[in-house]
Amino acid sequence: IDVVHPAAKHMLELARAQDEEVGDGTTSVIVLTGEILSLAQPLLERKLHPLKIVKTMSLALTDALAIIEKAATKIDTSDSEKLKEVVKACLGTKVNSRNDDFLCSLAVAAVKRVVCENALGK
Repeated sequence: IDVVHPAAKHMLELARAQDEEVGDGTTSVIVLTGEILSLAQPLLERKLHPLKIVKTMSLALTDALAIIEKAATKIDTSDSEKLKEVVKACLGTKVNSRNDDFLCSLAVAAVKRVVCENALGK
């Protein structure tokens, strides 16, 4: 795709990087980026400097990550049923519901075959 608009170019690059790194989530990247840009536009119109906006958003990201860390739940990786629940939540919109139990079991079994524990048990 040949794109001229600078913001659109960056959005495509973000989606491309997401696809290369993770293989999924490109739509989410575009939606979140669009939302961030729409929130930044009124601030730019009020003549706030872009670096000030970015710094403030970075602080908000730090706060959000701290909140997520507090809300996070430890999962016992030896508990296959709990792992299947996590996989099912991640695959929610990606697979047909009649196949999700099979695919979740397959994913958990595959990960358990390749996972290695270090001396600290992690």
